[in-house]
Amino acid sequence: MNGTGRGITLAIFDAHCDVLMKMFIDPELSFLNSDKLHITKRGLLDEGGKVQCFAIYIPEKVHPDMRFQAALAMVDIFHEKILAEPEMKFIKSKSDIESLTESEIGAMLSLEGCDCIGNDLLKLKTLLHLGVSSVGLTWNHANLVADGALEARGAGLTEFGEEVVTLLNERAIWCDVSHLSEAGFWDTIKRAEYPIASHSNVHSLCSHPRNLKDSQIRALLQKKGVIGITFVPQFLSNGDSASIKDILKHIDHVCSLGGEKQIGFGSDFDGIDHMVDNLTSFKDYHILINELNKFYSSEFVKGLLFGNFARHFPVKKEGF
Repeated sequence: MNGTGRGITLAIFDAHCDVLMKMFIDPELSFLNSDKLHITKRGLLDEGGKVQCFAIYIPEKVHPDMRFQAALAMVDIFHEKILAEPEMKFIKSKSDIESLTESEIGAMLSLEGCDCIGNDLLKLKTLLHLGVSSVGLTWNHANLVADGALEARGAGLTEFGEEVVTLLNERAIWCDVSHLSEAGFWDTIKRAEYPIASHSNVHSLCSHPRNLKDSQIRALLQKKGVIGITFVPQFLSNGDSASIKDILKHIDHVCSLGGEKQIGFGSDFDGIDHMVDNLTSFKDYHILINELNKFYSSEFVKGLLFGNFARHFPVKKEGF
């Protein structure tokens, strides 16, 4: 039994959260146990958090000229306030994941949207040197890489965007298709060697433009990518609220497309204001896990929670 009396703790690999954005906006927040954060070190320890991806997401209100500076500030927060906590270990390679001890929690840096790099590949290279292991090309709108899912124009990759994907291929970095326009998705899936969807759901179950259509999910699976089911209510249900049962429906659908070993979770905690019923923070993960255990095999649940994302983490190429 773990300290909470909730039974055996299963390892969790959560592919997306916005803790850094919240801590950037409010420097007084404590990652240890702030009640204003959905994810804290205390919550990770209690619930079995094993690898947590921390996104660099620059709020739209930040002036374009200051967005790269904001990204660097979030990297600094990651080092000074996340990694400074005992038990937290910086994940930059697959071997880092594999070498985590029982008492350690892995912390991974990701970039949500390339707005902060403008059209400067050197800025992206700098973030990769600083340990970013996953790069989402857009947020919801257009940037100089591609159009986002809510951009009415709906265009695909720019020439600069193609250079970005090529760089990610060369460095063996996850290329995150979440938030891309449909045209951007198809341009990317043709070129990306390491595609994932860190936090996206099923369009055929919930017709939000942020969700992926069946043909997109199949293409992602064919490229050995992983899809992280996200806990954003408006991506789970066409109604006003969402439940854990809705999460299970999205899991079942991805599995029906052949994704049993290529599906995980990307909660989007700290990036959302409305929550799934009974899943209001990382501390509620055990409620979700209890439901998963009612319907799926232990092997499947372990893969869903941790193994599938961990297994597909790219092996760094020599020299990088």
